[in-house]
Amino acid sequence: MASQIFSGKKAIISGGSKGIGYAIAKRFAEDGADVFLLASNAGRLEAAATRIASETGKQAGYHAADLRTYEGCEAAYAAARKFSADVDVLINAAGATKGGRFPEQPDEEMVDGFALKFHGAVRLCRLFWPELVARNGTIINIAGGFARTPDPDFTVGGAVNAALANFTKALAGQGLRDDVNVNWLHPGLTVTSRMDEIFERRAEMEGKTREDVEKQAVTDEGIRRLGQPEDVAALVAFLCRPEARHIHGAGIAIDGGGAKGYS
Repeated sequence: MASQIFSGKKAIISGGSKGIGYAIAKRFAEDGADVFLLASNAGRLEAAATRIASETGKQAGYHAADLRTYEGCEAAYAAARKFSADVDVLINAAGATKGGRFPEQPDEEMVDGFALKFHGAVRLCRLFWPELVARNGTIINIAGGFARTPDPDFTVGGAVNAALANFTKALAGQGLRDDVNVNWLHPGLTVTSRMDEIFERRAEMEGKTREDVEKQAVTDEGIRRLGQPEDVAALVAFLCRPEARHIHGAGIAIDGGGAKGYS
């Protein structure tokens, strides 16, 4: 049985319709929180919120918006405030950047990558900041592992995630002033639809099967297995617990030991 440690709490999760974001939203609801999901696809959001509410008995609201735009972020904020005037937790998990060989990538892929994962997260942090200050809340931003391990075939994702990590570290300084806890995570290879897309695109570029690319990735990373969205959700939930409050301004890898450096 779940702990219900977050009973009475309200959590906002961007990218909550699938993958890591959905797993985080479900974990918070299992632990007693009411959750509000943000993403762009209304159909997937409705299905995700309905499933979470049915399986946990908690309130699960949602709003579909294009978080690439300031207007979309404002609309998402307004909808979340209608759901609940209180906000205890903000998780920014939205954003999928495109892989590809840098010399061949069009400029719009870099621009689009920053629009959602970086600018969307920055805007939501700013919009929800007063509510988080009032509740001594928590922000966790999901910044992919490529922020620390640049790859010539994933320059967009590496640059966007590195920028998000840098922003989050700076935001943690403001969090010390206002008593909002701020951290970020670096998931490694995690089984999501986005990872499938990356593997399929790499298989096409390299003339291999998707299964061969996955096996090679696990071997190259030197890990026991691929990560699961629930692995990330468990760490996010821990970092939002009262006993984890002293963990602040930290970027934590959750990659099965894939990152070999220590920074």
